[in-house]
Amino acid sequence: MGKLQSKFRKRSEVYRASEGEKAENSYDSQVLQYEPAHHGSINAVTNLSPDLCVSGGSDQAVVVYDWKEGRMCQSFQGHNREVTKVLCYPGSTWIFSASRDKTVLMWDLDQGDEPIQEFCGHELVVNGIAISPDGRKLCTGSRDNWMCLWDIESAKCENRHNISRNLVTHVCWVPASFSVVQTSEDKTIRVWDSRSWQVTNTFPAKQYIQTYCDISPNGHYLVSSSNGHGGQGCEATLWDLRQPGCKVVEYRGHLQTTACCQFLPVSPGGSAQIATSSHDSSVKIWDQNTAVCLGTLSLDGAGPLLSVAPTDSNGLLCASFNSGLQHIQVEQRSPQAQGSGAGSGGAGSLDMRVVARF
Repeated sequence: MGKLQSKFRKRSEVYRASEGEKAENSYDSQVLQYEPAHHGSINAVTNLSPDLCVSGGSDQAVVVYDWKEGRMCQSFQGHNREVTKVLCYPGSTWIFSASRDKTVLMWDLDQGDEPIQEFCGHELVVNGIAISPDGRKLCTGSRDNWMCLWDIESAKCENRHNISRNLVTHVCWVPASFSVVQTSEDKTIRVWDSRSWQVTNTFPAKQYIQTYCDISPNGHYLVSSSNGHGGQGCEATLWDLRQPGCKVVEYRGHLQTTACCQFLPVSPGGSAQIATSSHDSSVKIWDQNTAVCLGTLSLDGAGPLLSVAPTDSNGLLCASFNSGLQHIQVEQRSPQAQGSGAGSGGAGSLDMRVVARF
């Protein structure tokens, strides 16, 4: 582990922006600067409610933040290594956090600042967490090759399954179903049946490690993202879950690893869209069906953008390595601006700009 930590520290120095680089960002003077949510890099962000987001990072904290008012609501301290993923159960105040300390902690915003449940049993960093639609089961996946199914009320592991070389990178529960989907460093995507805790489908292996996945609200589609460098790999891929292993389209344009991919809420009369964030310090929004890039926002000096979460159909929250959390506003660009390519988001039909940082 010492060698791995040494490599990570060296890589961190490459990503960390100098003070000069930060001062040169032209958009800084137009961006609201709120109290920082974290000290250090931020690995994950998600939504708890229309006003509140939850994030986790290298400072080992799980933070609840009112991004509309620009104030921290709660900082949960319980992990002793950096937080890798955060997850909220819809319609509740439950928060789950995974960590390099090999545990998952459960928190309740209405029940103080101590964890209300702890899930222990993995031997390496936990990279994937997902909650069943009924809120009774928790799925966890780790670099130790184990996929585990837990009873949330008792924190007991009910099922576990080890597959050689299945270094789990992310986990999603398919809405209104018994299916769980996970991505892996072995470049494959696996679908599990939570009743038998067996793999029911394995997608054809991609060329590069699959870093993340998300499921469409109707449960029909899966989007996954790829590792890569220099524009090789770095894509996101849309799959049809009704025909497991059926690739629909690819979204290509990032120059480094695509770290996160998310289905976006569909605005009235709008088209289905997907957002991606990358180690190349850019966020892109794509037309889900045509794979046309509708907008790109480059955050120079922010380092890898490790996570992205929609606030609504007009905004995104983005977690960065160097520059905290960014609130990105997304608007339809005027026909004149589309023709000239002017605006913060570069070419495309959407204008994307950072309006707040915290």
